[in-house]
Amino acid sequence: MTTSPPRTARRPHRPHRPHLRRSAVLTSAVLTSLALLAACSGPPKGDAGEVTDVHLSASTPPARGEIDSFSWAVYAEPPTLDYTVAFDYPQNTILSNVCESLMRWTPALTTEPGLAQKASNPDPTTWVYDLRPGVRFHDGKEMTADDVVFSLGRQMDPDNAAAWAQVFQNVSAVTKSGPLQVTVKLKKPDSQFPQYMATAAGAVASQAGVEAAGKDYGTTGGLACTGPFELGTWNKGQSVELNRFDGYWGAKAKSKKAVFRVLTDPSARTNAMLSGEVDGGYLIPTESYARLRGSGSGTLYFGEGLSTVNVNVTNMEGPLGDVRVRRALSLALDRTGFVKAGLGGAGTVTNSLTTRAAWAAAPENTLKTALDGLPPTGQDIDKAKALVQEAGATGKTLTMATSSIGQDVSLLATAVQAAGTQIGLDIRLKTIAPNAFTALFTDPRAREGIDMFPLTYYDSITDPLDLLANFKTGAYMNFAGYSDPQYDQLVDQATAVYPVQQRMEIEAKLQHHACEQLLWIPVAEWPTALFQGKRITGAPTTISYMYHPWAADVGAAQ
Repeated sequence: MTTSPPRTARRPHRPHRPHLRRSAVLTSAVLTSLALLAACSGPPKGDAGEVTDVHLSASTPPARGEIDSFSWAVYAEPPTLDYTVAFDYPQNTILSNVCESLMRWTPALTTEPGLAQKASNPDPTTWVYDLRPGVRFHDGKEMTADDVVFSLGRQMDPDNAAAWAQVFQNVSAVTKSGPLQVTVKLKKPDSQFPQYMATAAGAVASQAGVEAAGKDYGTTGGLACTGPFELGTWNKGQSVELNRFDGYWGAKAKSKKAVFRVLTDPSARTNAMLSGEVDGGYLIPTESYARLRGSGSGTLYFGEGLSTVNVNVTNMEGPLGDVRVRRALSLALDRTGFVKAGLGGAGTVTNSLTTRAAWAAAPENTLKTALDGLPPTGQDIDKAKALVQEAGATGKTLTMATSSIGQDVSLLATAVQAAGTQIGLDIRLKTIAPNAFTALFTDPRAREGIDMFPLTYYDSITDPLDLLANFKTGAYMNFAGYSDPQYDQLVDQATAVYPVQQRMEIEAKLQHHACEQLLWIPVAEWPTALFQGKRITGAPTTISYMYHPWAADVGAAQ
């Protein structure tokens, strides 16, 4: 997911929220190369932000022992920790350690049993979850099937406007079929539903606890969940403390306390990690990569992020409605320069909307079909100019939203502007405040007059359809209103197929269609960045931390 969709429509996983970084806002003057751009906007002299020799780590070294506490930086304070509206980085980074789901995303980005010790599929429209016995909520009450029915029911209740409502679009009923068994009936086969039960969509909380909290659930008091940590003190605007839950059904956490420090300023966040004021964090400011790597105060890791950086095309009514203009922009874009400047060197140029890792379950021939033969990533200015002229778009004006929300956002916008200038398009940047930028995902009015904006998107499940379904007619993230009956039919076919290999063959066709039409313009794959100070270790390097109780594994490094 990414940034929040509204409460009124089907809410898909959200586009991942751009990191809140107050990097210098670049001049809107058109720069002709990102090399020059990097020189203008980078970190202080003598403190190159770019890293090279980036390798993805499968994990960090396991902890050697217990510790009393550790502290972790988050870039924003969660507005709530109610699992039904948790969609973004800060809340999921915290909530994944407190509230557990029926299934669990592993650090290797596979799925394993969670609160359900078994999931079975006796027929294509039935999923049966046999619950793990002896699991207790933080208030000491034992988890029952009634709690699961209640918890999933909150996601389906229109009055709750749950962020995960779309996951339940094909669910006709969730019923208790035994003291520790819940049966989900589907209106039609849905290959995505069981996978989403490993996200916050499948989270389970105590019915008694949620009802007792009432409208305050998620903002004050406990969260009435089962995770290895329970919610402790929430110092609004400053920190969220989690205390180890000693009644946990699994291996107990290695730290007695985890403290999440809210540090909205990227420089302050980096300095806190460098000084040891906090022990670590995810979502490292790209401009700080090299500084942290060379500091000697800890280790900067990179792991699989299932994330791609794109140009989100939001308006097909203007020049971008002609695919030749979209192709021209793609051909003119300096992706290599953007990766170097905007992603601090930690990224891979791509012509694919989906990450290679999302196809991990695909056989080699399907992977080849999905990723080979996509539109090129190299610059071809002459060809791009010709396409613009052919489309009659020379001199046409386009508006791209940008924001000081992060270096990746501002530098990609400027790169697109530079590309447009070289091929005869007049691309104007509209700089908007970070909160207004977030509104691009939630409010159609915020997108009025906007033709495109930078978008980093991460998958919430390890399946390419998580992203590709966004271009189906009427899908929430289909901001441009793209509609193709044949594409819709393929999405429906893929959704209905449970065998992974068979499904991915269909998804490979979707991938080619979406990439060739450039419904979003793919730019780069972006790994997860993690910093751990010398005192601790054990956090996963992959984006699994969004739904995996990662903090339980953090302990003493020595």
